[in-house]
Amino acid sequence: MTESKGCPKLRADVTSPKLILLVRFRSALPMEEVTRIMEERAPEFRALTGLRQKYYLHAAETGEVAGLYLWESTEAFADYRDSKLRATIAQAYQAEGEPRIEVYQVLSTLRDG
Repeated sequence: MTESKGCPKLRADVTSPKLILLVRFRSALPMEEVTRIMEERAPEFRALTGLRQKYYLHAAETGEVAGLYLWESTEAFADYRDSKLRATIAQAYQAEGEPRIEVYQVLSTLRDG
């Protein structure tokens, strides 16, 4: 367990994610096509070691789509970050501009597991 200034003590619980990745972008494709591509690529994401969960998101107000990834370790995330699968996101979804990528370390969780 670790403790930082102003942060509660962290639990060393492997069922909780250690890192969260949020990738957001607008796609030039219609939402039906975006959904088809998500479903087509899902098995590749299921096969990733250390990816606890991925949420596919859509913000109707802005038209943005996003992927919210829960990683069990920074090492698993680093492997994905350097992968061909990650590198093909913008092209696969015909992203308008570069996707916005945000990475967060999990400080604590509300509930166990």
